[in-house]
Amino acid sequence: MLPRRLGDHYLIYGAGTMGLLILQLARIAGAASLSVVDINEDRLKVAQGLGADSVATNADAFDRPQGWETVIDCTGVVAAIEDGVGRVRRGGTFQQFGVAPSAATATFSPFKVYNDEISIVGSMAVLHSFGRAVDLMAKGVVDADTMITHSFALEEFEQALQTFRDGSGRKIQIRPSA
Repeated sequence: MLPRRLGDHYLIYGAGTMGLLILQLARIAGAASLSVVDINEDRLKVAQGLGADSVATNADAFDRPQGWETVIDCTGVVAAIEDGVGRVRRGGTFQQFGVAPSAATATFSPFKVYNDEISIVGSMAVLHSFGRAVDLMAKGVVDADTMITHSFALEEFEQALQTFRDGSGRKIQIRPSA
């Protein structure tokens, strides 16, 4: 789904691994601006380091009353999805990339979708994407090293699990024993 057009303004919800990858891809694909929302300040610092123009813990902090051409949810959090749909510019696109629980439901204005001609696109990112991802990493287009924040030996599995539960890492690598 990247990009709709060169020069699109993007709003990305979530600066976890997938949000940071989307951020990098949008940047190299010609985004005019990249705004990122996350509740984790450390993740927002990483987003800035990877090229975000503006970051905030709440989208209300951004001054873009006309909205964004492309809004992408990488969280799966219903409140973020609902907020994001409301921030799409007329004629823009909302992309649902984050994984919400299967029983979750979101509320938004069908009239706004109709009247503003908003496209809503779901993306599971598995169709024809693995080969492309490998190519982009091989070319150095995506900073994959930034994604892995912790590396543990198999014997340190409990520590790795606790690190994940604490929410202090992005991708946590577990290496086989020697």
